[in-house]
Amino acid sequence: MKLLIVNPGSTSTKVAIFNNTTPILEKTIRHSTTDLAPYEKVTDQYDFRKQIIIDNVQASGTTLQELDAVVGMGGLLKPIPGGTYLVDEAMVHDLRTGIQGLHASNLGGLIAQEIAKHIGKPAFIVDPVVVDEFEPISRISGNPLIQRRSIFHALNQRAIAREYCNDASKDYLNVNLIVAHMGGGISIGIHSNGRVIDANNALDGDGPFSPERSGSLPVGDLVDLCFSGKHTKQELKAAITGKGGMVAYFGSNNMMEIEEKAKTDPNAQLIINAMAYQISKEIAAMSSVVSGKVDGILLTGGLARWDYLVNQIKSRVSFIAEVRQYPGEHELLALALGGLRVLRGEEEAKIYS
Repeated sequence: MKLLIVNPGSTSTKVAIFNNTTPILEKTIRHSTTDLAPYEKVTDQYDFRKQIIIDNVQASGTTLQELDAVVGMGGLLKPIPGGTYLVDEAMVHDLRTGIQGLHASNLGGLIAQEIAKHIGKPAFIVDPVVVDEFEPISRISGNPLIQRRSIFHALNQRAIAREYCNDASKDYLNVNLIVAHMGGGISIGIHSNGRVIDANNALDGDGPFSPERSGSLPVGDLVDLCFSGKHTKQELKAAITGKGGMVAYFGSNNMMEIEEKAKTDPNAQLIINAMAYQISKEIAAMSSVVSGKVDGILLTGGLARWDYLVNQIKSRVSFIAEVRQYPGEHELLALALGGLRVLRGEEEAKIYS
């Protein structure tokens, strides 16, 4: 079976074609600020991104008619349980209007549906960032004006959890796992019997700080900053997501550069250690959700390639459970596997409602 995979990011479009689980094409197309400047909203980039994808498919020697399905990255939809979803008109409406916000990932389902419709094949999304399987107790924030929300790296977290279970001959529906996705943002989720029942909101100021995000901040000080008159709302939003974390401390999200700086700058070493410390604290906190009965701790994402960081975390949390390292992000394959599970009859496609 051949599947086209569509994964639009803020400044790139990833496209792949899989013959079952074997990649025929895997490509990342970078978009400069000049490329994107003509488009006021992210949804205005629809035709631009779609044409790039079609051009790359045709250049690969595969025709659209050969495809069995098109799988797109899920966007900011309303909260839904995890799984593979058929892209239908209700989903298309919410992706276009941005029911929880407009992000480049919204284009994944939109473009997948348009290409699939053209060739008479199904379009799917798999485990979008809005996967919500929280228990009621997980939603309580401490103030009724604000409810905790489930926004995390659901796709890669669940894919890595399944990969671990396959490696360890365990049943994902019968284990407790803590998965830490460590990239530009860091999300840590507790997977219990096939459901992610708690996770920090890696998008919007929760959990450990990361290369680009501030993580949790002292709320009183943040309120004072908001009303200081020194910053606009947009500037403070950017300080939380995009220009927070390592970017705020060093003006860069390049961890190789920051690690090099740490060789001669004790403060840089302190900040690196603090990030590892906060990741470890969040992992330990998630273990309490299942009363410490954790079968494994899985570290994934780009930062999982960084042995220094991984070893710092291991030294603090290995008393909870075995720690395993799954470097990198495997989103394209994870999307393909989600589509294949439905096409092979191993899983039934869910309907968005």
